[in-house]
Formats: sequence, C-alpha cells, structure tokens
Amino acid sequence: MFTAVRGGRSTVLTRLAQVVTALAIICSLAVPQASAQPDFGPEYTQTQFGPMGPAGRDMLVKVRLAGLWEGPAGRLGLQKSANPLVKEAGRHLIDGHAELDAKVLELGRTLNVPLPNEANADQQGWIAEMTSAPAGSAEFDRIFANRLRAAHGGVYKFLAVVRTGTRNTLIRDFAKRCMEVVLDHIQVLEATGMVDFNDTEAIPLAALAAAPVAPASSPTTPAARQALPNVPSTQNLSQENESGGSDALLGILVMVAVVGGIYLWTGGRPRGSRSSRQ
Repeated sequence: MFTAVRGGRSTVLTRLAQVVTALAIICSLAVPQASAQPDFGPEYTQTQFGPMGPAGRDMLVKVRLAGLWEGPAGRLGLQKSANPLVKEAGRHLIDGHAELDAKVLELGRTLNVPLPNEANADQQGWIAEMTSAPAGSAEFDRIFANRLRAAHGGVYKFLAVVRTGTRNTLIRDFAKRCMEVVLDHIQVLEATGMVDFNDTEAIPLAALAAAPVAPASSPTTPAARQALPNVPSTQNLSQENESGGSDALLGILVMVAVVGGIYLWTGGRPRGSRSSRQ
C-alpha cells in the first residue's frame, strides 16, 4: 500500500515539475528583453555610453578649438596687461582650458572623434589683435575682455543645447563641466569692467526670456525640434503595446500554473494510489 502511495506521489511531483519547467521556459521567452538603443539615423554612432550624434562631435571640436586660442589669450593677458583684474581673468583662462583640453583629447580618443590641432582663422585673428595692441594699454584690455566675453557667451548657449538633448553620458557630463568653466570665465571677464554690453552684435540681447517652456513630451518650437533627435512616435506606442501584452501573457501563465498544480495534486493522482489506501 505504501509503495503505491509513494509511486503515485512521485508521478504527481514529476508531472508538476514538468509543468513548472515548461512554464518557466515560456515565461522567459515572454519577458521582454532590454530594448536596444533607438536608431536616430545614419549620423548617429552607437557607443557603450549612448548614441553619439553630430552635436556631441561638434561640441568636442568647439571645446578643442576654444582651448587652442583662449589658453594663449590668457597668457597674453598675464604678460601684457597692467590691470590686475585682467591678469586674474587670464589665470582663470589658462587653468580652465588646461583642464578642458586634457579631457577633450581623452574623449576624442574614446569616442573616435578627430580633433583640430590649430585655431581657426577667426581665432588666430583675435590673437593677432591682442598681440598688436600696446602692452599695458586700455586698448589691449578692451580687446582681451570683449573678444573673449563674446566667444564664451556663444559657446555657453551651445553647450546648454547639447547638455539638454544628448543621450550620451560622457558628452552630458563633459558638457556640464564645460558650462561650469565657461561661466566662471564669463564672470571674471565681466569683473574686469572692460566688457562693452552696448555691443549687441558681439553680445546679443536675451530673446524671449519670458517665453513659456514647451512640455518635454511635445516640443513645438523649431529650436526644440532641432535640439532633440526625430524619433518616430510609433516607437513608444509599440513599446507600450509590447509591455502590456507581455504583462497579460504572464498573468495568464501564472494562472495556468496554479490551476495545473492544483489539478495534478488533487484530481490528477493515479487511481491506484486511492485503491491501495482503501
């Protein structure tokens, strides 16, 4: 009698194990795998740090170019100015761009972005202006402060756009640090008292400062659409549908597992085990 009971229980447990194993396999196939990085288009390269797009590459190039002329401009400020505030600004420029230059070269190698090795024509012209201005003169101080303040203002706005829209974590972190350094440079340049804020061409007036910000989920302005990659809206819908379908399937599978287990443990026992006990 006991042999028959043990045999019946063994059969039930074997069947139950088979059902559980089959359900586990089905569930593993039903669970959605980690989604791949979205394809933003041919201009984007997939990296382990997130997609690398044109704005990220342009940022690295611009930061490298800035270091190629603003570091030397800082040294000219130390050498040629008699104004201690200009000299202080020069020290900030030298230190800040030494840090950013070392980092941008490292990121260029990591993200496979070619970087320039000399300043562009405009930047070389600004250095030439400072070099030609008499040492210790107010003319030099004005050229120094205004050329550098205008350049930093433009770069700061560009960095903010990249920081806001990039999906690459290395670019995001570097943009944040660049903004901190550039803002420091803007402040020390303005502290010289030589910046001409009446020059609205070099330092454009703030525009639409009080304009409402469009919701992040539905950018409506042209600037917002340019800052964010154009991802088809159907992508999010399909992900939601897949997630909802997978959840429903998992719920059904769990119910089947419970019902199957109860059946096998009660009504599914072999009749031989009952008669043996009788």
